[in-house]
Amino acid sequence: MASIMPSSDRQLKIRALFDEYIELYAARDDRLTTFFSEDFCGYTGGGSVLVTDRDEWVRITRQDFAEVPERIRIEMRDISMQDLSEHVVSVTAFFNIHLPVPDHVLAREVARLTLIFRLEGESWKIVHSGISIPYHLVLDGEVYPLKNLQERNRELEALVEERTRTLNERESFYRLLTEDAMDVIWRADNELRITYISPSDERLRGYKADEVVGHHVLELFDEEGAVIVMEAWHKRQEAEREGKRLGFVSFEAPHRCKNGSVIWGEVFSKAMRDESGKITGYHGITREITTRKQMQDQVRQLAFYDTLTQLPNRRLLSDRLSQVLAASKRFGRHGALMFVDLDNFKPLNDKYGHFVGDLLLVEAANRLKACVREMDTVARFGGDEFVVMLGELDADRTKSIAQAKAVAEKIRLRLSATYHLNIVHERMAESSVEHHCSASIGVFVFLDHEDSPDDILKWADKAMYQAKAAGRNTIRFHEADDAA
Repeated sequence: MASIMPSSDRQLKIRALFDEYIELYAARDDRLTTFFSEDFCGYTGGGSVLVTDRDEWVRITRQDFAEVPERIRIEMRDISMQDLSEHVVSVTAFFNIHLPVPDHVLAREVARLTLIFRLEGESWKIVHSGISIPYHLVLDGEVYPLKNLQERNRELEALVEERTRTLNERESFYRLLTEDAMDVIWRADNELRITYISPSDERLRGYKADEVVGHHVLELFDEEGAVIVMEAWHKRQEAEREGKRLGFVSFEAPHRCKNGSVIWGEVFSKAMRDESGKITGYHGITREITTRKQMQDQVRQLAFYDTLTQLPNRRLLSDRLSQVLAASKRFGRHGALMFVDLDNFKPLNDKYGHFVGDLLLVEAANRLKACVREMDTVARFGGDEFVVMLGELDADRTKSIAQAKAVAEKIRLRLSATYHLNIVHERMAESSVEHHCSASIGVFVFLDHEDSPDDILKWADKAMYQAKAAGRNTIRFHEADDAA
């Protein structure tokens, strides 16, 4: 599915807001904090801690300004914008940071900033920020205080433990504390049947307490969530058999709602024990994290998938190639990697523009996916170049080459079929462009113990250029004996 094209007005508006944000940051101006939505979340520079508290992010920003109060210089390298929906726009920028100190090492590193803007009423607000600075430059106690955040998590766990211990002793006080709590507080017996659940569960999922108490905890979750819960439970059981007592166990899982919808919850669970140490039940807190989970999924989509074709990008391709190599080593079966380059793409772009070229790339991506198995990978390598990776071919090299050749020929024929590109534009009448486009395909068949990932990519790419030189619309294999 093609990505949403940014409207020119929205693009200009978001770019102006982004430029203003960068100027305020460079000037160390506290007005920058007005950009943040009340639902804000963000990753700290160089770390993996997701800050979901807006006030905490404002505090981190002001700490940044306090450590370096003088104006800094931002040297912009690249910037791109992508509409995620009509009301959500992502902006990614690469830049160098020049601090007001001589010969600072940070100035030689490229930082990446991703801001996600969302229209709230009549104003665009930032709902997510992720800044990536090489981790070895982020020191404890400076701009991004990871230790403080970890300490807050430990304090939360201690608070849960203290609160639930007190409530076990006085049931009336337990109910008084939980009546107005936003988080769901619950208890279950040693057979995982709910014995108490706070009124906040009705506000979140729509179920009254008497519809939940007495039922198994798995009934709170959908199928995916039930699997996650049982994995956490079996992990605790295994630890008990080894004589280890786990404290709080936390996990994230989707919960069922009475109206049929699904929300995500972060669950903190701890075992209750009798005087002999035997587990008598469990208690804990569940916190809704649906919005945070959706934002994390959007960020992952941006990080690992091409925004135009929705195919895996180079980063995800590299990870999957490593997996295929590991499987090849374990089972002794060959894999194959193909570089696929469209032969007649540039004339289409030159004649009709990039919008029509994008339509062709999306259609080519769909055709490629239709030519391979679900277990195989089709990735966009860049421009009009794609990579197809096949795993679990035959243990015999000759048979594996034959299998890869059959798939490559299927791809060549499918990509050479006529393209009918329907152009729909808000300022133009609907029209159709007919285009003929073939592909040059380079293939390399490999075993893990013989080849490195870089070599595999290099040799398949070399074979593709051999196919180009042979007149295009053809397939060439790079043999291991010719590798150099």
